[in-house]
Amino acid sequence: MVRRVVAVLLVPVEWSPPGVDLAAWRAALAEDVVDLLARLAQAEAAIAATAEDRELAEEIAWPGMRIYQVPTATYLPVFAAAAADGFDQAAVIAADAADVPGMILGKLLSPLENKAVTVAPGGPGNGLMGVATSLPAPEWLVDHDLDGASAQLLRRTAPQPGDVTSTPEWRRLRSPAELATLDPALEGWENTRALLGG
Repeated sequence: MVRRVVAVLLVPVEWSPPGVDLAAWRAALAEDVVDLLARLAQAEAAIAATAEDRELAEEIAWPGMRIYQVPTATYLPVFAAAAADGFDQAAVIAADAADVPGMILGKLLSPLENKAVTVAPGGPGNGLMGVATSLPAPEWLVDHDLDGASAQLLRRTAPQPGDVTSTPEWRRLRSPAELATLDPALEGWENTRALLGG
């Protein structure tokens, strides 16, 4: 049986809605993504954080949840930690995509049967929402943070462009433009919803 892990990477958050404390906003976004993973049947869940973010990771983790402490908020150290833990496949997703549906995460993992790397774009100008690979990660996969990465950037070092496949994009909540697209009818994102006033 293939062992999979999805790790929520605590990425920098530099914007919050007017009147909402930035630290509280960041924690709410991340907690909502972590809570979503509780319902994932096909993968185990983890949080990846730098030493500075370890406290936040421990605050939002459920009991017994893996926390990978990484030197940089990038995906390759997370893949290395997951490989060392014996996982066959891993996905790293941004902790600021509070309302991401589980279906998107499934689509990130399913192409790994015949593709080396899968990416989920984070919406216009917002890097990647997630990246997934079979483990160990391919040697040609160059490390990036999720903010600056793109499918095009990852394809540059791939032996063939088709080695990197894209799933449908999903927004990261990084500005008023993305906030305006939140759908109150979508389930989940309770912590973010509470901060926004219900």
